[in-house]
Amino acid sequence: MTNPRPTDPQPTDPRRIDPRWTGPDFLLQLFHDPLDPGYADAARRKAERRASSAPPPAAWRRHGTLALRVVTLIATGFLLAVAYRQAVAAEPDRTQAQAGLVDEVRSAQTRTDDLQRQADALRDQVNRLQEAALGGQTQELRQIRELAAATGLAKVTGDGIVVTLTDAPAQIDPKTGKPADEGERVIDRDLQSIVNALWSAGAEAIALDGQRLTATSTIRAAGDAILVDFRPVTSPYEVAAIGPDDLARRFGASSAAADMRGLSGQYGIGFAVRNQADLTLPASATDVPLQYARPVGAGTPSPSTTTTPR
Repeated sequence: MTNPRPTDPQPTDPRRIDPRWTGPDFLLQLFHDPLDPGYADAARRKAERRASSAPPPAAWRRHGTLALRVVTLIATGFLLAVAYRQAVAAEPDRTQAQAGLVDEVRSAQTRTDDLQRQADALRDQVNRLQEAALGGQTQELRQIRELAAATGLAKVTGDGIVVTLTDAPAQIDPKTGKPADEGERVIDRDLQSIVNALWSAGAEAIALDGQRLTATSTIRAAGDAILVDFRPVTSPYEVAAIGPDDLARRFGASSAAADMRGLSGQYGIGFAVRNQADLTLPASATDVPLQYARPVGAGTPSPSTTTTPR
């Protein structure tokens, strides 16, 4: 009977490395577990006590973030409530101030209309006095009337054309059906170019929205409004002109008319020209200041001449 064969040692067995091995290798154990078992056990017990006595750090962060959000929402709601209360409290004063301004504008417009009617009545009275003073001098009277009509101080009647300009319609949102954006608007330069083109085409008298234009009239913008001699005009703008029979053809061949046709096709601004018989244009609401030439007095000394000594 043979003895049992001993089991072959593993490749990592120290006995395989060193046949003289008789016990554990302390150097290998030191490198494998450098911390003393007593210190390791104390550190483990301390960590267990800390974990059992305090909540996890993640819970603290979660609770702190939630509390911060609640405080922020409360503060925001409080600020919105205060702002709304102040806006509601100030609304009556703002509405009252706006109503007061509207009343002032209407009162000023009424006074202006009354003064304009008085000015027209006085102008008619002056014309009657001029005719009475001239008597039978029809040639001088005709000359005065022609000059008054040319300068815009008298009402005129005749055949002519009417140029109409309108703002482009607002863009409609296909989803909501409401205006999404304002359309292109007629500006003061458009009206200026139309009026200048009519003068160049031979117009003898022009009125814009019923206001007679003279040599000193102004067409300018004030914010979103257009003023003609400090009076506002709105769309549709009608420029009526009295002139020769071919006034429409001459104006249609001008560069201003070509530009307006281009704006009409590109941006949708309304532009139309029509012939009109028996147009009546009022006198100018703004009196043209008259200037008189005065002869130089006989006693006025003449400029003296000086000679430069040699």
